[in-house]
Amino acid sequence: MSYTANWQGNKNPVTVFDCHIYQLPRISAESGHITAVHNSIDVPFDVKRVFYIYDIPAGEDRGAHAHKDCHQFLIAASGSFEVFVNDGIHGKTLFLNQPFMGLHIPPGIWAQEQNFSSGSICLVLASHLYDESDYIRDYDEYLKYRNPKI
Repeated sequence: MSYTANWQGNKNPVTVFDCHIYQLPRISAESGHITAVHNSIDVPFDVKRVFYIYDIPAGEDRGAHAHKDCHQFLIAASGSFEVFVNDGIHGKTLFLNQPFMGLHIPPGIWAQEQNFSSGSICLVLASHLYDESDYIRDYDEYLKYRNPKI
């Protein structure tokens, strides 16, 4: 079974209930806002990779995979979208539409981004560099990963 260390460092089986939306710090002024993200302070891991998804055609979904080791933190840098998270037993949908809010997805969670608004930009902060072997892209394989007795 997949595990994640919580904020206190205890190891527990990871579930969708470990997927949280965090409010990031923001500084506001008449001329606009700024949000800075600091490793292991504003996100629960050190960021090693940053990428963003944009120009998503209407009706298309992204993601639909899980990671074995990589944590991800998703931010709606522009527009809005939903993230469906699933742990093989429970599922829930979270809505992102503010650039100062971010969703932490720990390793071992199946995630799919969907229902993108026009002009959306999904900013992703990742704990690991890209490694194809870290991905589980087939849902049946994911279920076996979560419960090897299947």
